[in-house]
Amino acid sequence: MSAVDQNTRRRRGTGLIALDEDLASPGWTLFAPLTGPGDVHLVDLRGREVHRWKLPYRPGRHARVLPGGVLAYNGVLPGQQALFPMWHKYRGGVMLTVAPDGTILSEYRDPLQHHDAHHHGDGRILYTALEPLRGPEAAAVRGGVHGSEADGTVWADTIREVDAEGRTTWSWRASEHLDRAEFALHPAYSREHWPLVNSVSPLADGNVLASLRSVSAVVVISRATGEILWRSAPGSVSQQHCPTELPDGRLLVFDNGVFRPGCDVPFSRVIEIDRAGGEITWEYHDPAREAFFAPFMGSAQRLPNGNTLVTDSPSGRLFEVTRDGLVCWEYVVPHFGAYQESEVRGLFPAEPNAVFRSYRYQAHELPWLDTRSGV
Repeated sequence: MSAVDQNTRRRRGTGLIALDEDLASPGWTLFAPLTGPGDVHLVDLRGREVHRWKLPYRPGRHARVLPGGVLAYNGVLPGQQALFPMWHKYRGGVMLTVAPDGTILSEYRDPLQHHDAHHHGDGRILYTALEPLRGPEAAAVRGGVHGSEADGTVWADTIREVDAEGRTTWSWRASEHLDRAEFALHPAYSREHWPLVNSVSPLADGNVLASLRSVSAVVVISRATGEILWRSAPGSVSQQHCPTELPDGRLLVFDNGVFRPGCDVPFSRVIEIDRAGGEITWEYHDPAREAFFAPFMGSAQRLPNGNTLVTDSPSGRLFEVTRDGLVCWEYVVPHFGAYQESEVRGLFPAEPNAVFRSYRYQAHELPWLDTRSGV
């Protein structure tokens, strides 16, 4: 066995990497390692763990703290078959709310749920799921790699909202509302999943914000009619993740940069988009652009002091930048592990420390936390 750790990310160092206490936004940072057994970690600005939830399902992407301090957690439903090889990597199926002591307060299941589930905090859940398209319906989906369907099936996205009793109160189908030509798969993408909705959340006006990764589009969906009310300008984002609405109505987006038009060296960035005209009004990228590139996953959160918390998901690297683009906090997740399912291990054989998203919380958002733990 080699004396050198062959895991590049682990070898470069984990835990707290950098901290500028004068510039960083106070608070505690939440994350859930994707290959972990179901642990959700809360660390302070010095990288010290102050709380941990231990849940019975490995993460079906991420966790988030709801108003009042309850944890919303999306887990992987055990015992499910792979609809296609990548399915085990990003599926979920179990949507929980959890007390600080780990007591499960509610649980809702949908085996076809994947990527995102937005818990409103009142029992309602808005989430992404799948439905099968076959025959002429599958053939009507444009783009992608010819013949790459999942045994002839194109799995198309749906969005559902359920109430506290699990009753469907709203639903949307990509196959019904998306123009096939306008929202065609990128030519290099598999046709097994279209258009790959990786984020969904409600807007202040009641409509729905969604990220369509495989067609490189952020869209606003009318809650009343299901029609697309707005979409990001073609070429402005590339395989993006995690759009969120800012107080002024602009959108904060993690732009992965895969297949970015006119760019020969890929890099990732975080941008603000003004919906009125579609312009990018703010952008962060590393000064050495190629030094920050997340080909998949990623998130960004605007913090109370105007800084932005960025999740470089594949690298397990969480960092905070100022409005001027200065890094003032950096932390590398120290929890590594292999994916359990053989289909995913074959695609990702290394032991990653990946997380889907991270979130920073203030003391008033964690009323049960002993804040004497230090910030």
